Amino acid sequence: MSQSVRHARRVRLSRDDKVFYAVSYSVVILLALLVLYPLIFVLSSSFSSPNAVTSGKVIFLPVEFSVSGYERVFSNAKVWTGYKNTILYTVVGTSINIAMTLLCAYPLARKNLPHRGFFTFLCTFTMLFSGGMIPTYLVIKDFGMLNSIWAMVIPGAIGVTQMIVTRTFINSTIPDELLEAAQIDGCSDIRFFWQFVLPLSKAVIAVIAMQYAIGHWNSYFSALLYLFDAKKYPLQIILRNILVMSQIDINDIVDPELAVAMQGMSDLLKYALIVVATAPILTIYPFVQKYFVKGVMIGSLKG
Repeated sequence: MSQSVRHARRVRLSRDDKVFYAVSYSVVILLALLVLYPLIFVLSSSFSSPNAVTSGKVIFLPVEFSVSGYERVFSNAKVWTGYKNTILYTVVGTSINIAMTLLCAYPLARKNLPHRGFFTFLCTFTMLFSGGMIPTYLVIKDFGMLNSIWAMVIPGAIGVTQMIVTRTFINSTIPDELLEAAQIDGCSDIRFFWQFVLPLSKAVIAVIAMQYAIGHWNSYFSALLYLFDAKKYPLQIILRNILVMSQIDINDIVDPELAVAMQGMSDLLKYALIVVATAPILTIYPFVQKYFVKGVMIGSLKG
């Protein structure tokens, strides 16, 4: 251990520094609890009994541990079909998104691209104005993509925000000297893109892949507009249908005990559905966390 490190460890904090750190840590811990508590509450409620959820007994930990909500959800065969469709849409859609984003971002990152500013303007213009829901529906219908996977993955093939972040990342991370040296050695643009740009862009690829995947996983409105076959519904539509069917009007039930029980199961299903819908995508985040800060910061600071 070097002397500088030993000296740094021996430095005593002043009283003002201690107060500052104590207040800072307290604020950070409080904010973390405010963010985490709703998640913990939903998770605990999903593993509690319907009676405990209805009576408000669940505060932090599960009360009267039960998995009846999950049994009710997973007993529906359509849930597994929704999982399969959602995974398919997410994998295919994210792959198309990454490919199209990189193919658009790399040329715009090249300073020798003719009319680069004009093409960048065309891309950013779509962030302010769009064709609208009805024209988009008519275009998808004319291309014969209704009630197919392509209606879920093609319309949003490129996210302009992700493209700009990727372009800025490539522009600020990969030096022009590397391209010049590769061209002197006879390297083509395609080979340079495949062997140099892609390996050096893992951080930003991980970031945009996570963003695209979350968008596809939570996609709801597109499926509601473009899909008609229940066998092709994504998970979000299936869970919505289960939740709607579980809703009851207590005034229509004469037996008060039965009304309370059915209302408790309905409330329990809400929490179980939230966990079922969000847990898979949350498990992916730890694997890309190390790239997240690096990719976002490098891709956004320099324009």
